[in-house]
Formats: sequence, structure tokens, C-alpha cells
Amino acid sequence: MLELLANSYWIQAVAIVVGFVALVYGADWLVDGASAVAKRFGVSELVIGLTVVALGTSMPEFIVSLVAAIQGNTEIAITNILGSNAINTLVILGCSALICPIVSEVSCRRFDIPMSIAAGVLVLLLCLDGWIERWGGALMLLFFGAFMYHSIKGAKGANSANSADDSKSLTVSVGKAIALILLGLVLLVVGGEFVVRGATAMAHRLGVSDAIIGLTIVALGTSLPELATSCMAAFKKNVDLALGNVIGSNIFNAFFILGASALLRPLPSYTGIVVDAVLVILSSTMVLIFVHSNKQHAIQRWHGALMLVVYGAYLAYRVCCL
Repeated sequence: MLELLANSYWIQAVAIVVGFVALVYGADWLVDGASAVAKRFGVSELVIGLTVVALGTSMPEFIVSLVAAIQGNTEIAITNILGSNAINTLVILGCSALICPIVSEVSCRRFDIPMSIAAGVLVLLLCLDGWIERWGGALMLLFFGAFMYHSIKGAKGANSANSADDSKSLTVSVGKAIALILLGLVLLVVGGEFVVRGATAMAHRLGVSDAIIGLTIVALGTSLPELATSCMAAFKKNVDLALGNVIGSNIFNAFFILGASALLRPLPSYTGIVVDAVLVILSSTMVLIFVHSNKQHAIQRWHGALMLVVYGAYLAYRVCCL
């Protein structure tokens, strides 16, 4: 399969198309399943997005970073997380806001978004001496434990909003909803893999450098599940799920995945880590400012457009400085 991808434009194109189809269907089923579970058990879609959906869509980052740490490719373990978090916030949330303004809940504004900012700050501080040591990884996992405790505690609150949608969601059995979630996650991972492999092989044939491929195709590739899920959630007006998926994924990525990777093997910093970490902090700070800047406490469409412009400027700077 890999040899065919390397030698055939047609196979590469087919792989990309099949991957995107899998992403669309996977995101659709995941959103429907997660919404049904939330309504069935009286849990808010924000909590489901921050936990179940965020963990599921962060699996590509988890696998890449953990395997990289085990194999000694420690730079990949950090760049993968910081790159994915920047894309999650600026690109995925930006695209979702262009589809539908993303209204935030009080708990998200007061705790979850600040935790996402804290994740970037902690990574930056731990890297200042040149390494994220094992004790730093343990500290990250403690922060992750605090986040999970808060999320589970918040899950006890009933989701009284959108009562008209509740009756429709209750027609879906728990078993079917869980099956939709699992099938959706599988399709998201498989679809992302097909798109990344096909696009990478095609880019190599066209003479695109590995550095640009890494900053664009691979970084975006591990975030494709979040992109597909959040955009689909925004399209279906499940804005809590769209926001929770992104913020939750950022927290999972930094505190859990990077923390676990550092416990396995101390992670060295790299050239450009300050710029990347500052961008992660800035992106989450922008979200916090946006949701406090209007009476709707929403990320508006023009906010989404601005986030995409910021990421475009960052990407241009990083490519030119490689």
C-alpha cells in the first residue's frame, strides 16, 4: 500500500477522497452519538465534548507523541502537541465559528478556557531550562486530574436546555449511541490516516520539503478528527460540543499526553519552542477575550476569520524561518 501511494497519483487522490468521506461520516456519527448520550443521561454537551469526544479525537496525537517518546524522537512529541493545539484553537474553532457563532457556557469561561491557557504557560515554563523533566510530566498529570475532577463534578448537572431536542435524542438507545460514538471515532482515525498518507506522498512527488509537510499536512492531519467533529457540531448547531471538543482536546494534549510522554522520557526543548508555546497561549487567550467581549458570550464569525488570519501569519513566519 505504501509503495502504491509513493508511485501513483491516482492512488494518492483516491486515498485523500476516501479519507475525507470517512471523516465526514465519522464526525456525523460521533456528534449524533455523543449528543444522544448527553441527552439520555442529562449531561451537558459541553461536558461530553470536554471529556469523551475530546479524548477520542485526541487519539492521533496520543499515539504519535507516545510512540515518539518511546522511540526517542522526543522533539516530535512536543512539536506534535503544540502544533495540534494551535491548529485546534485558531483553525478548527475559527472554521467552526464561521459556520455558526460559538456560544460559551459560564463554566467554560471561568474554568475550561483558563485551564487551556494554563496548559500553554506550564509547557513554556517547564521548557525554559531546556527540558521537560519527569517531575514536570507528573505535574502536568496532576493538572489533568484536577480538570477531570471538575468535569466529572460538572457532569452531575442536568442539561435542561434544548428540551425540544431531548425527546428526539431519547429515541436513540444507549447501545446505538455508544456504537455511533465508537464507529465515528474509528472512521475519524482511519480517515485522518488516509488523508495524511495520501497528501504526504503527493507533496513529496511535487517536491514539497519535509519541513513544510510537517508544519501543514502532518500537524493538520492529527487534528483532522477535531476539525471534522467541531465543524459538524457547529453545522448541526451543537455549539457546546464544538467548543468543548477543542478546549478539551487542548487540555488532554498538553496535560495528559505531554505529561505521560515526559514521564516515559524527559523531553528536550527545540528551536522555535518559545514562538510555538506563545502562540498556543495567545490563541486560548483570544478565545477568552472573545467570549467576554459581547453579551452573547460567543465567538462571532469575524472572530473566527481573525483566528484564521493569525494562524496564517504564524505559519508563514515559521515556514520562512525554517
